[in-house]
Amino acid sequence: MAVEEKIAQAIRLAIQAASGEEVPEETIVLQKTRKDFEGDVTFVVFPFLKLLKRSPEESAGFLGKEVISRVEEVDSFNVVKGFLNISLKKSFWLDFLLTQSGSQDYGKAATISADKPVIVEYSSPNTNKPLHLGHIRNNLLGNSVARILEASGKQVVKVNLVNDRGIHICKSMLAWIKYGQGETPETSGKKGDKLVGDYYVRFETELRKQVQEVMNSRAITEEEARNTAPLMLEARDLLRKWEERDPEVIRVWEIMNTWVYRGFDSTYTRLGIDFDKIYYESDTYLLGRTIVLEGLKEGRLIKKADGSVWADLSDDNLDEKLLLRTDGTSVYITQDIGTAQLRHDEFKPEKMLYVVGNEQNYHFEVLKKVLKKLGKSWADTIHHLSYGMVELPDGKMKSREGTVVDADDLMDEMVETARRTTEELGKTTDFSETYKAVLYHTIAMGALKYFILKVDPRKNMLFNPAESIDFNGNTGPFIQYTHARIASMIRKAGPERMAQLRTDIHKHQIHPKEIALLKHIYNYPGMVREAAGELNPALIANFTYELCKEFNQFYHEFPVLNEPDRHISDFRLQLSAFTALCIRNAMELLGINVPERM
Repeated sequence: MAVEEKIAQAIRLAIQAASGEEVPEETIVLQKTRKDFEGDVTFVVFPFLKLLKRSPEESAGFLGKEVISRVEEVDSFNVVKGFLNISLKKSFWLDFLLTQSGSQDYGKAATISADKPVIVEYSSPNTNKPLHLGHIRNNLLGNSVARILEASGKQVVKVNLVNDRGIHICKSMLAWIKYGQGETPETSGKKGDKLVGDYYVRFETELRKQVQEVMNSRAITEEEARNTAPLMLEARDLLRKWEERDPEVIRVWEIMNTWVYRGFDSTYTRLGIDFDKIYYESDTYLLGRTIVLEGLKEGRLIKKADGSVWADLSDDNLDEKLLLRTDGTSVYITQDIGTAQLRHDEFKPEKMLYVVGNEQNYHFEVLKKVLKKLGKSWADTIHHLSYGMVELPDGKMKSREGTVVDADDLMDEMVETARRTTEELGKTTDFSETYKAVLYHTIAMGALKYFILKVDPRKNMLFNPAESIDFNGNTGPFIQYTHARIASMIRKAGPERMAQLRTDIHKHQIHPKEIALLKHIYNYPGMVREAAGELNPALIANFTYELCKEFNQFYHEFPVLNEPDRHISDFRLQLSAFTALCIRNAMELLGINVPERM
């Protein structure tokens, strides 16, 4: 039993004995003691004053004495009004170091739950353009949330839904057919996803010319001109042919998608992103259509005079939602219905987690309501992890205008910045060229991932590559450098000494700064559970930054290898190694590698 559980049980039993009334376990809530007060654990007594029939101070004092008598790990307590602050014995922290510092999986749940899995969907790219900065936040957030959930003991299935059909895909196809002259990734020297993305931009460029011509010849709005321009009519005709499975259209579609998938895979590999299963919209949208038609037959949906099918959500204070167009074709939410059904049938999940930007909040609210309307009892398993947009110093990105920050270009820039910054600091003079290349990529990806993941997912963020690569402050490279500093210390100690560290460290009079470092590490497993509950990697990121700050303060204040007393030196070496382990495990949950040398 964890010491917090022992303290909570002691408090509960003491209140029950004093009041003669049953006290439910869940009502006894302990908190970490605030930094400006002495103590490790705090209990607020105010909710129990009626049961104890004493003043706040008397109640806290009474419970403090009971805890000391019942829990051997407790050393002392102090009372601040109705707050009971409990301090643990120094021996508790020494025992914690001895028993836990050798656990390579420290912070991770001992077992993975056999319960229903959690499905985490992220990435969800369109096959008409390469991945960009917005996709990077999506991928990093989804991948990290999946890792954190797994570390907390959940069974996780990581999935991707590729949006490979629809009018936007047909725009790239049509531009390539009309203007491409057979250009391929091989003939152009471009990544396949970039090549297709160029044709998406080309379509928009040519369409704008036609729109202007139409508006010059007729007094109509820009929207009307877009909808009636010859190029847009051709794109719609191409979509109709695709849905009719026209052999030539399907052939071009498959060729261009293959180019895109190869490009995506290359980007995913550089980012360290993977999936357990990939779904394709072209496979799921028909199932959604079938489910909608069944719902119509059962009287759950309505069909209008023009033949379109709608869900009436007025009982839920929402509007009507179009599910099938007049011509019977699907809309975006239709395929989401099909995909959700497929996943439910295959996995019977505890939760289906969709990592999607906050501009889709209404969409997911409607999706759940429509599924309930269709009689799907599992609709409440759907959860939208809504995150804010990534913005740049010079404004928002627009795909069809070609103003996005390409993911590959950004990663190239990050690696170059990492190289330049590291060499300017003179940190790589003794490294081989091979190691330098790996190190620059490691630092660059650590900087990129940490800068994005340290921000609460719900918030919009401004991404500045130059700020992210800094060896000081709340950055990935600062944390990586702290780990490398400890790794260097361990190398100097040598494997023989590390294998024979003294275990009689109770002779060491542990300093409050050393206890503070151990307390921070002690809180890590709880932070993993909290981050899993809140689906928030920022909690892990900022925990790790605070741990590194705590360690560096300790390192600059206390000698480790140069400490003449072997007991103390071994203790501090063990404490440093435990800190490095905690940093490594925490950064792994963010998808970040930490180097041994830098």
